[in-house]
Amino acid sequence: MLNQISILIISSAIKLFTILVLLRLLLQISRADFYNPLSQFIVKVTNPLLKLFRRFIPGFWGFDFASLVLAIFIQSIGIFLLLYMNGNITPNISIYLLLGFIGVIEIFLEIVFFIILIMVVISWVSPSSYHPAVLILRQISEPIILPFRRILPNIAGLDFSPMLALFIIHILQTIILPGLRLSLFS
Repeated sequence: MLNQISILIISSAIKLFTILVLLRLLLQISRADFYNPLSQFIVKVTNPLLKLFRRFIPGFWGFDFASLVLAIFIQSIGIFLLLYMNGNITPNISIYLLLGFIGVIEIFLEIVFFIILIMVVISWVSPSSYHPAVLILRQISEPIILPFRRILPNIAGLDFSPMLALFIIHILQTIILPGLRLSLFS
């Protein structure tokens, strides 16, 4: 029982930190307001490890590769620890890196899915909200939804592009990524 509690605590901490690192990456990609209180919290939590990674991994064309590598590294270490605690350790480091990369993609898709879903609900309840969290979510979600708006324009004044984005994310989460993970182990 103690082992299960330890596994739960480690996996939750790893996933939470990965979410924060990926949110920071999304904030940078979408050029969101870094003076927002929520942005400042994310920056302060992720800065110590990210500074270390930025010494060795530079950014290219405005993309912060250090954040992406940190997220994959954290996921890989987490997978290694969880497998070690279960006694299923393998000496092949590339397996951990591939599983970490797939884990980062899964968490990234979850983040984007929930951001879009929250923005849809907010658009029904309080479309003109100026709460700092709503402003950040709006700044992150707009660049993600924009390509879907080009494919599916407004129909009778209703924007169905978030539904298309959620549908595609759901397909990626339920069909493509599990198939990729299964093919990795076969």
